[in-house]
Amino acid sequence: MAFESLTQKLNDIFKKLRGKGKLSEADVKQAMKEVRLALLEADVNFKVVKDLISKITERAIGQEVMESLTPAQQVIKIVNEELTSLMGSTQSKVDFSKEITIIMLVGLQGSGKTTTAGKLGKLLSKNGKKPLLVAADVYRPAAITQLKIVGEKVGLPVFTMGQQDPIDISKASVDYAKKHNHDVVIIDTAGRLHVDDDLMNELVNISHAVDPSEILLVVDSMTGQDAVNVAEEFNKRLQLTGLILTKLDGDSRGGAALSVKAVTGCPIKYVGMGEKLDDLEIFHPERMASRILGMGDVLTLIEKATADFDLKKAQELEDKLKTQSFDLNDFKDQLSQVKKMGSLDQILNMIPGFSQQKLKGVEIDDKELSRVEAIINSMTLEERSNPSIINGSRRKRIAAGSGTEIQDVNRLLKQYAQTKKMIKQFAGSDKSRKRSKQKLPFLNF
Repeated sequence: MAFESLTQKLNDIFKKLRGKGKLSEADVKQAMKEVRLALLEADVNFKVVKDLISKITERAIGQEVMESLTPAQQVIKIVNEELTSLMGSTQSKVDFSKEITIIMLVGLQGSGKTTTAGKLGKLLSKNGKKPLLVAADVYRPAAITQLKIVGEKVGLPVFTMGQQDPIDISKASVDYAKKHNHDVVIIDTAGRLHVDDDLMNELVNISHAVDPSEILLVVDSMTGQDAVNVAEEFNKRLQLTGLILTKLDGDSRGGAALSVKAVTGCPIKYVGMGEKLDDLEIFHPERMASRILGMGDVLTLIEKATADFDLKKAQELEDKLKTQSFDLNDFKDQLSQVKKMGSLDQILNMIPGFSQQKLKGVEIDDKELSRVEAIINSMTLEERSNPSIINGSRRKRIAAGSGTEIQDVNRLLKQYAQTKKMIKQFAGSDKSRKRSKQKLPFLNF
């Protein structure tokens, strides 16, 4: 989980501060030493750490903290603000001012450019754009085929001219986009195992040929400081407009995300938070700082819910709750809606108060959701609508059909019965009905 190690250490440090009540200058300096060590262990650039700690300490030993009734909270507020500033202060938006927005994706091999091209295209298409993916990597075996497969999965066209010159391909793709009313062109360029002159010269020539609105470097955040070094090299030659950090969900330290803006001056514009083609997020520095400090990310959670939840089905569910006709078909629908939002640990970590430490020992298994879905799928329509008819022999058949145990079926039916009971309790008055829509725990694993 992104920043898991750093978040835990920072939470431990701030917990000590909260326990002290009034803070002395020595308390603040000791805490900052521990924060410094935590950041260095998270693979944050040492120069960045030095500057950050200096700024936080200067503010934290000032009058606003020392004379505050809640000094520990004031220190946390300062750390939050300085982390946000470190990562860019405000969201850096993609330039869509031109008639056709040309986005060059550049980076080393293995950074995830091709998959990211599809993720970015899908994200932009959700926002009303009409992207065209361009296969300009003619060197890596099967790169063109991979982009075609990704394009098919996200429902976007892929422009290709086979193994021809990448510069000619890029120029021709822009002409094609104009003729076919595409307003965004995403060029998947070639990478290398390391930065070399041949790679850079080709990328520079493509840039001169198509005059891109954005040159976005795709870097693997799990490589830590190597990602920052790569960004520096690319920026010197290409004058990057921004970065996309991939695999941030698998980087428990997060050093690249905290270092790259300060070192290169290039803003992070998107982050990859999973392997699915939906798992690309616009980067908001203030929200990421909040996540790092274990304060959740309610705004992103709301955006995910708004984008992924079917309003029509939500209204239908509300009507069923009022009439107490909620059945296992509705249970399954709610399960599917939750799965669209991402993995359970990602969702829970966006909720204020839920830290990895608090969830320690609690099994958050996305496979459990799939198991429940399989059990419901193994039921007949009659059984889903009226679970009370499910006797011993039916339970045995359902378990066999879903590849689960009878105990799993029993547990699901028990949870459903508890949910029905709560619905009945809350349906007594208008006030309690409103409460039930907000607090009803459909999933209780």
